[in-house]
Amino acid sequence: MHYSLLPSLLLQILIVGYSPGPANIYALTMSLKYGRKASLVMWLGLLSGFVLATSIVAVITHYIGIVIGDYVAYLKYLGASYILYLAYRIWKSSNQSTSAQKDCTFFNGFMVQLTNAKMILFSTTVYSTFVLPYSDRLTDLFDISLWLLLAGPGGNLAWLLAGRVLRRFSEKYHTQVDFISIVALVICAFFIIIA
Repeated sequence: MHYSLLPSLLLQILIVGYSPGPANIYALTMSLKYGRKASLVMWLGLLSGFVLATSIVAVITHYIGIVIGDYVAYLKYLGASYILYLAYRIWKSSNQSTSAQKDCTFFNGFMVQLTNAKMILFSTTVYSTFVLPYSDRLTDLFDISLWLLLAGPGGNLAWLLAGRVLRRFSEKYHTQVDFISIVALVICAFFIIIA
């Protein structure tokens, strides 16, 4: 990764990892319904599913990078487009409600994260934007995976621990939170394109 892109990566981690998504809403709902102690078992499932999924995505991304070689640098436009799509989805879904699964178990947490399209697309975008244009080493993809732990399991744990306080704040100020997230995502996409 080119270290001038680290602020952009950290901003994406903050926005994508800590914004409402399937695993974050699931963690929050389980925390509200079953309490923090029971939800931490489910969170271990989220963590395990995240590690497995991002590892699989890293390997797949690595081999795609080898096959398409010199054209990898153009994937940053795909990454920036996905980030703009996320901003659009936040804008579009501002007033929609979300639902969560019922059981607070390790297995359910594992499956929620393993099938989390937001996380899979995000990790693919990060790998193809921040690593492949600068390196063809698989180990560099796994190094970035460590940063992604802040986004996935870190965001899930924050939502789980915040419980009722975060939910009240988000419900009360959802328009402002959405607006700030949208602006930050657009800025992030801009910096990826010009890098």
